[in-house]
Amino acid sequence: MKRDLAAIRKRSDFLAANRGLRIARAGFVLLARPNEGRGKRYGITVTKKIGNAVVRNRMKRRFRELLWAALPEQGLPDHDHILIGREGGVEREFAQLREELSAALARAAEGKGDRPRPPRKSRSPRA
Repeated sequence: MKRDLAAIRKRSDFLAANRGLRIARAGFVLLARPNEGRGKRYGITVTKKIGNAVVRNRMKRRFRELLWAALPEQGLPDHDHILIGREGGVEREFAQLREELSAALARAAEGKGDRPRPPRKSRSPRA
């Protein structure tokens, strides 16, 4: 089942997915973007502001299991799917995360994303 999925490893692929559909939920943000026929691929990002390494790795393990279960049936064909962890994601029940991911994938399949994120202010180089 999960053999049909490939993990995204290159930073450029993560950055490209940021220009695709964005569906925000309480525990995560789902990014979905067509990938020119490379099949269903997934990526997971959890930043340091979520917690220490133990917390981040636990969240990544939970997300990986969610994606392996959901993407073969519900994932968009030839798309990259990225889950970005949010602070509430660690404490959420696994079943609740599963329902949220299903709803987010259904919304992505309809082509309905959330409003685009406002551009980030560029940081000035330190002098």
